This record gives sequence, structure tokens and C-alpha cells, in this order.
Amino acid sequence: MEILSGEHLQLRAPEPEDLDYLYQWENDPEIWQISNTLAPFSRFTLKSYIESANLDIYVAKQLRLMIDLKGSSPLTIGTIDLFDFDPYHNRAGIGILIGDKKKRKQGFAEEALDLLINYCFQVIFLHQLYCNISSNNMASISLFQKKGFVKTGEKRDWLKTINGWENEDLYQLIRVD
Repeated sequence: MEILSGEHLQLRAPEPEDLDYLYQWENDPEIWQISNTLAPFSRFTLKSYIESANLDIYVAKQLRLMIDLKGSSPLTIGTIDLFDFDPYHNRAGIGILIGDKKKRKQGFAEEALDLLINYCFQVIFLHQLYCNISSNNMASISLFQKKGFVKTGEKRDWLKTINGWENEDLYQLIRVD
């Protein structure tokens, strides 16, 4: 789908070949706090997820897309997700992970976010997107603010971490017609 293709990236549905990537990324304790995960995922669970990933967003209420770096041999570098999809109110949550740590801080998250925002507003006609970000995650805050997301709320002492409690901020991007 051309709308999910940018200068450097292609967003696509998960394939069975993505199992190893998802297994590695979903079981990385460094990102568990961001993804609200406390335990590892089994290969069986992830394989079942991939098999059901073909469900329409209106049925599944979520959509995961793999982020591929274009080239003669495309390289999968991360995922971008829509979750908590609400077709009545035309909104969804959004999350992104550049799982390949060597590919971070190169503008790929920004391009992937641009592609998904365009898809959400131009194809599935969402009215708004939102994300929840730890107030200490300056890289994510900067990324989402750069894309026009505005901080609209703060949940105090929302996230329990090894270093104590952290606030979580709510950011929204509302489509302007």
C-alpha cells in the first residue's frame, strides 16, 4: 500500500518470519516499563498473535505494523501500533518501537509516525490519536511533540519503577479538517 511507504521506510503487516523479531523485542526487559509488560511472551503466544494479525482493525480494535527499512534486502527495524481503537469516537492510541537499537536516533521513528498518522487520518478517518508517555522519556516526548501532539494531561505517580514513581503524560493529536 503506497500510503504506508515513505522515503526510507515501508510499514507492513506482520508475517510469520517476524516471529524472531517480536520474540526478541517483546522479551526485552528494558522496554517492559514502556509497554506495561511484567513477564516474557512465549513463542507460541506471539505466533498466535501473528496468525490473528490479519483481522480488520474494526474487529481486533488494534493494528500492529512492522517497520521495514527499504533497500534491496529490506531490514525490519521496529513496530508501530494502534491500540484501544474506538470506531465510534474515531480515536486510537499509538505506540512505536525502533527495536533495532543501532537504528535509533536516525529519524526512522519520525518517518514511521508520519506514515501512520497519514494512514489514520486519510484512510480510516480517525479524528484523533493519543499516546501515554512517561514524563522522563524525553526522546518520545520530543518525537510526538514534533509531530504536533499536545500534552493534555498528567497522571501523577502513575508508573512504578525501580527508581520510584513516575508521572505519565497524555498527548493528543486532533485532526484539523
